[in-house]
Amino acid sequence: MSVMTQTTSAANKAKTTKHAASSFAMPACGMPTFEMPKFGLPNTEMPAAFREMAEKGVEQAIDLLENTHEAAAKRATDYNHKLIEIVRTNTCAAFDNLHELLGAKSPSEFFELSTAQMRKQFEIVSGQNNELCALTQEIATEAAGAIKTGSSKAFNKAS
Repeated sequence: MSVMTQTTSAANKAKTTKHAASSFAMPACGMPTFEMPKFGLPNTEMPAAFREMAEKGVEQAIDLLENTHEAAAKRATDYNHKLIEIVRTNTCAAFDNLHELLGAKSPSEFFELSTAQMRKQFEIVSGQNNELCALTQEIATEAAGAIKTGSSKAFNKAS
């Protein structure tokens, strides 16, 4: 491409851009232009009753959150303790099984012990899952109850 062609292309693009930008502007047509009025609110202070009610609402919300947080933290600790107990139980069972397997006298006894351990462990894990599900449901129910109670108290005080 020659230098002249590049210069002509750049000039055409500039004209097109200028024309496109100006085509969206409103034509003057001799009409006066008006500014949009500004509807600013005057700097007035909030009445004391509203401020007091808002402060009480914030305090109640903070109390609700703190109480719910404390209850949730305690229940989360309970859940973690249950998980640790389950891990400890399963680890002990695995070591006991390993000890039994090492004492097997024949391959058939080894497979018999392995199969029995798998059945036993499946039953144990099913029970542990049921316990965890029940605990989780209990925690969720308590949390929902605490939120409901706290919200009701907050709304009743505000009324």
